[in-house]
Amino acid sequence: MDESRESETKLFDFLDRFEISTKTYRHKPVFTVEEAQLARDDTGGMPGGHCKSLFVRDKKKRRALVMVDENRRVDLKSLSSFLGMGRLSFGSANSLKEMLDVIPGSVTPFALVNLQVLQDAEAPLIVALDKSMMEEELLNYHPLHNAATTAITPQDLLVFIRACGYEPLIVDLDSPAE
Repeated sequence: MDESRESETKLFDFLDRFEISTKTYRHKPVFTVEEAQLARDDTGGMPGGHCKSLFVRDKKKRRALVMVDENRRVDLKSLSSFLGMGRLSFGSANSLKEMLDVIPGSVTPFALVNLQVLQDAEAPLIVALDKSMMEEELLNYHPLHNAATTAITPQDLLVFIRACGYEPLIVDLDSPAE
């Protein structure tokens, strides 16, 4: 069994433990939003909101995992205000692999299964969800690799994130940043 299948199995076992139902669509590996949109056409479509996940950091090396709608343009300066962080830049591929055990093109909230926080421990990163994205009936993310897409309800996404030991920050990116 290859590494991506092993990690996917670990993820789905974790979801099953918390009775979180999902539906997974297989497709060729995708690395960009545009490629993901084409993959949807190849699978006959995938209902729900399609999302992108951003792994960012500030100069103090504080990190955040931010999920937004795939079509949202994200201004990192404004995002830093929403998150209460300093000037943001994208985390490196090495940092992403070390912290969440995924590679660029596979960033996903499901990677939190690889970075679970023990009770009463300080979370090593901020998890933020775009408020407008959370209004979708289903949300679609990669299951730790980019050759599939997994649909989950927003409510079950919250259950998953909390089961990993994180309290997500819901941010309204449509309101002015403070």
